[in-house]
Amino acid sequence: MSKLKTEQSAAENPEKLIELKVTEPKDWAAGVPAVYEAFKDLVQETGLLRGLGASLKMNQKGGFDCSSCAWPDPDDDRSQLAEYCENGAKALAEEATTKKLTPDFFAQNSVADLAKLNDYEIGKKGRIAQPVYLPAGATHYEPISWDDAFKKMADKVNSLESPNEAVFYTSGRTSNEASFMYQLFVREFGTNNMPDCSNMCHESSGTALTEVIGIGKGTVTLNDFYDTDVIIIMGQNPGTNHPRMLTALEKAKKSGSKIIAINPLHEAGLTAFKDPQKVKGFLGMGIKLADLYLQVNINGDMALFKAIEKLLLDAEKQNPGKVFDQEFIKEYTVGYDELIKDIEKQDVPKLCELAGVPVEQVQEAADMLRYKNRIIICWAMGITQHENGVDTIKEIANLVLLKGSIGRPGAGLCPVRGHSNVQGNRTMLIWEKLKDEPRKKLKKVFGFEPPKEKGFDTVEAIKAMHEGKLKFFFAMGGNFLSATPDTNYTAEGLRKLDMTVHVSTKLNRSHLVHGKEALILPCYSRSDKDIINGVEQIVSCENSMGVIQSSKGVLKPISDQFLSETQIVCRLAKTTFGEKTKVEWDKYASNYDLVRDEIAKVIPGCEDYNKRIRKPGGFYLPNAPRERKFKTEKYGDKAAFSVLKLPNHKLAADEYMMATIRSHDQFNTTIYGLEDRYRGIHNERRVIFMNSKDIEKAGFMGGDKVDLYNNHNGRERVAKLFVIVPYNIPERNTATYFPETNVLVPIDDVARESNTPVSKRVIIKIRKHVA
Repeated sequence: MSKLKTEQSAAENPEKLIELKVTEPKDWAAGVPAVYEAFKDLVQETGLLRGLGASLKMNQKGGFDCSSCAWPDPDDDRSQLAEYCENGAKALAEEATTKKLTPDFFAQNSVADLAKLNDYEIGKKGRIAQPVYLPAGATHYEPISWDDAFKKMADKVNSLESPNEAVFYTSGRTSNEASFMYQLFVREFGTNNMPDCSNMCHESSGTALTEVIGIGKGTVTLNDFYDTDVIIIMGQNPGTNHPRMLTALEKAKKSGSKIIAINPLHEAGLTAFKDPQKVKGFLGMGIKLADLYLQVNINGDMALFKAIEKLLLDAEKQNPGKVFDQEFIKEYTVGYDELIKDIEKQDVPKLCELAGVPVEQVQEAADMLRYKNRIIICWAMGITQHENGVDTIKEIANLVLLKGSIGRPGAGLCPVRGHSNVQGNRTMLIWEKLKDEPRKKLKKVFGFEPPKEKGFDTVEAIKAMHEGKLKFFFAMGGNFLSATPDTNYTAEGLRKLDMTVHVSTKLNRSHLVHGKEALILPCYSRSDKDIINGVEQIVSCENSMGVIQSSKGVLKPISDQFLSETQIVCRLAKTTFGEKTKVEWDKYASNYDLVRDEIAKVIPGCEDYNKRIRKPGGFYLPNAPRERKFKTEKYGDKAAFSVLKLPNHKLAADEYMMATIRSHDQFNTTIYGLEDRYRGIHNERRVIFMNSKDIEKAGFMGGDKVDLYNNHNGRERVAKLFVIVPYNIPERNTATYFPETNVLVPIDDVARESNTPVSKRVIIKIRKHVA
């Protein structure tokens, strides 16, 4: 193997350990340590005045939207001290850093040398300060002007035999304005090849909910959390992934709500919360969150819910109409009788065994729900990223519909979205499936014929790269390689492309695994001021509960070479189409109000868009199920019950289920640090959490170095050099951090219907590492 090929193969984090230290896991989240860690990062990266000044405007009305999670801001008063969490502060520190990558940096660091760094080291280098280009066969990125960059991209896409040889990816941080113009460019170009990060996270939620209630979004508002009886949190770790949710849970608890936590790992953020903005929390006196903690097996959630439904059905038979909301069921649903017949067949002890939860605890959960109908069920990727992810969400909907817990205050379905505008991207038509109604509106408003055929989603796009169907890849934000499954397979696909392009703020691994030619285009962050012709521009985002609000940067950009995502799209489109376009791209690049005027004509619920996003707190998009209005493709004006089969969880004697998870010092693929202090892991990421009994049975010990591997469909995938950490996790269940173990997630092991990679239940084997 040549030296060049050896260096190119480094698509993953380096297979080397740092210096692991293990301490006892925490049984509470936040508190003073969260404040310390947040401000430490801000000061180190930005300096005292720049970082702290910006933090006072983050998530405030009239300020800028945090680029981290999509948890909603309060409709009423917001904390003037800190309307953000520890990870929000770290996200701000990442983008507001004063460190920048100049031409000298790229001249001194080859692509191959940068690939030898881990993701944490790569991300800490600083902001990319100017466009850079990697010519075919070159070893170093070099500076390029914006005009030349646009010409290279335009020449490349115009040379394609078909528009469908190009693919355009979108991350969840892209604003509504940029997303709308992006999809407009792609569709005028002539393709629906628009994979996005939704394909890999909540696509299962959108697929399931659209079928059974008529909308692919959640049905609750933040205020519902303050007026509810029971909150169920499953497949989610809010203490790390959505820390601001803890404040809402604390408020719910004080209002009398009960919380049921369902998770294979005991997580600090589901156990207790110490609010550092309150005297008691600052002094270390927290509030208990979970009243009942069900430590379910990986993907045991459907079995658990079927067991709860069977126990509730038994109670309903004893007290007809008191447990199930029969009036709601009769007026608003279909499929009830079929579901009841299926529930009656269920064996509770067997279901509990499959779920991994004692019958007594499942009975306790059923008792907590028996006579309540103000119930909110929250979930995230621990539910969606399974082969049966869509079915599990339909099972969740079954319980909500049985209880009539939708379309009433304090009740409903709550898929908790990850990235800050991932829901807004889809609202703005970022999707590989363009429905007839928006297609007709685009044609009417802009005068061209949008393509009808379905495009590639994320998994399909990766396979198409391998098959030679794609030549050009464009990523609007994100870290495509590290976010996707089957890392080496994906890297091989990317390297087959003629050109890869990334719109980015900072360096990431996707820039180092590239096509024959590559471009990196630096853009503004959320916190940067975006001034065009002397006018400060605003953008807009949609949060996890369907609120659209404005976002306005406050910091002076550290480079005069940044462009906004909207400007990048418009200038690329103008260069690509020339005089052939039907769209006035220059106009939209100069004033985002004009973009919003067009959004108002195309997107339902966005009428009078410019005026409404300028109202403090923004506005809610229409959500018919909140008003008990259901419009489903299969069932008309009814919500639908579903009869669903349990997944097959059989394992060979030497196999384990592995869930990929985030560390606390991480958001999606961005690694802020090497401290997962809630789980007691310090200065290391290459660890595998295992049950102590499993460790002993396999002949291992805590601290042993091992390799993880599988042979899905005859192809061996290996993640080398991990350290075993004994942990409170069910037997035959394991957990590892992503993206380090994405290499083990098979490209063709996906959720039925949604095609989402099954990153939360990967079958693996474990062997001793041999140096």
